Amino acid sequence: MSQDRSRDMSQGRTNVPVGGSQAPATQTISGSKGLEFAEPLIFEMSENGRTGVDLPDVSVGDERLGGMRRKDAVGLPGLSEPQVVRHYTRLSQKNYGIDSGFYPLGSCTMKHNPRVNEKAARMKGLGDLHPMQPVSSVQGALELIDTLAHWIKTLCGMPAVAMSPAAGAHGELCGMMAIKAAIEDRGEADTRTRVLVPESAHGTNPATAAACGFSVDSIPGDDRGRVDLEAFKAKLGDDVAGIMLTNPNTCGLFENDVIDIADAIHEAGGYFYCDGANFNAIVGRVRPGDLGIDCMHLNLHKTFSTPHGGGGPGAGPVVLSEALAPFAPVPYVVHDTNGYRLVEHQADSDAKPFGRLKGYHGQMGVFIRSLTFMLSHGADGLLQASTDAVLNANYLRAQLQDVMSVSFGGMCMHEVLFDDHFLKDTGVTTLDFAKAMIDEGFHPMTMYFPLVVHGALLMEPTESESKQTLDLYIQTLRGLNDRAQAGDADFFKEAPRLTPRRRLDETAAARKPVLRWTEPVEQAEAAE
Repeated sequence: MSQDRSRDMSQGRTNVPVGGSQAPATQTISGSKGLEFAEPLIFEMSENGRTGVDLPDVSVGDERLGGMRRKDAVGLPGLSEPQVVRHYTRLSQKNYGIDSGFYPLGSCTMKHNPRVNEKAARMKGLGDLHPMQPVSSVQGALELIDTLAHWIKTLCGMPAVAMSPAAGAHGELCGMMAIKAAIEDRGEADTRTRVLVPESAHGTNPATAAACGFSVDSIPGDDRGRVDLEAFKAKLGDDVAGIMLTNPNTCGLFENDVIDIADAIHEAGGYFYCDGANFNAIVGRVRPGDLGIDCMHLNLHKTFSTPHGGGGPGAGPVVLSEALAPFAPVPYVVHDTNGYRLVEHQADSDAKPFGRLKGYHGQMGVFIRSLTFMLSHGADGLLQASTDAVLNANYLRAQLQDVMSVSFGGMCMHEVLFDDHFLKDTGVTTLDFAKAMIDEGFHPMTMYFPLVVHGALLMEPTESESKQTLDLYIQTLRGLNDRAQAGDADFFKEAPRLTPRRRLDETAAARKPVLRWTEPVEQAEAAE
């Protein structure tokens, strides 16, 4: 963003980053519009000497600082307490979240987080735990981890689970490191160096395989949007360590050749890693272990409805087959007649753990929320949730397929993939269409992903959205399509109009970001 944000009180607004402009709706003297406040940067409101607290003067001798006494101001803004409260409250009002409205990001599972989960996570004795407490004082916490692990194994039909990975990509790393450890244990580390990854995989899959020292061999898809089974089998060989497959896949489709894929990879001596990012579509209906999968990470912060987005919190436990269970990392919980304890070190394990992935035991706050979600729903409730997620996605597909182009035919799973063919010759791009959705009060769907289709629009409604919400969403998309087909491309090029800031030059913002605010130089000073 541009650093030129000088106040222009005659226009009642703040100058904005290069490529953006203030919304052209009714202008006001202040720049605010009713309850939509014009909010400057916190540094622009700063005034030297202003503070919300009184701190006593402290005399510190140079001899205590080793000659490192600060010479310049600390660089923090000076504001009163009301200014700080109002600033962050107003910023929160400009943010769009799952508590604000429908969030149909495909592949992300942005669903409602029940407030009972938050209440449980803040219960006395859970919300104030410390990872350095003696094991004798955290027996309840260890039992909670063990209970959650039990239900994860039950839902997945797998004999073991590593609980410590911090999120999805971390879970991928765990699974692939377990595979690498198993291959090393077989004495095949020098020969099994290749991992097969479908073209439609999440980008972290090939990156994780490469990080573990494997070479990545891409598998093409077929015209059904699934892995080309014959192309996959043609790539098998004695040098293959495994396959990384997402099921349901990134196109929102179930890989119905999954058992054949599992049998083939095992016959070739490799292992089957499954990306569990889309587990929300099959919980209670399909057990991954029954499909021949050797390891799979779970995004607890997606499937079991803990807070998602903003970089955290997350949790990515990895379920492991009998073949990989001995290589699960430490720490893990065990219990006997003396209670619960953590196996913290490889030397203390009677198995073959490949090491430690993370400090302490994992994401405790997410564990609490996830177990609360499981227990409050029960087995029948979890099955209904995944079924409703699939129903909602297919409702969108059925109601929009006559005006938008579905990428692949037939029933989808928990998300439906459209592409930009319906916008051909309209002058409107996928990005233009998405920007117009913002003015309608909807967060855009995932765009341009997966890369296997041009101009992708990937929608995941989840199970927590009502038919009324979906009907309004459908009505809106159909209306926008009508406008695009009518040739009103300029309408889309100018969107969004109703946001605090208009469309930015996103390419320039990505290539030349300004990450630090500096006080603007007055024109008179600059001239001198």
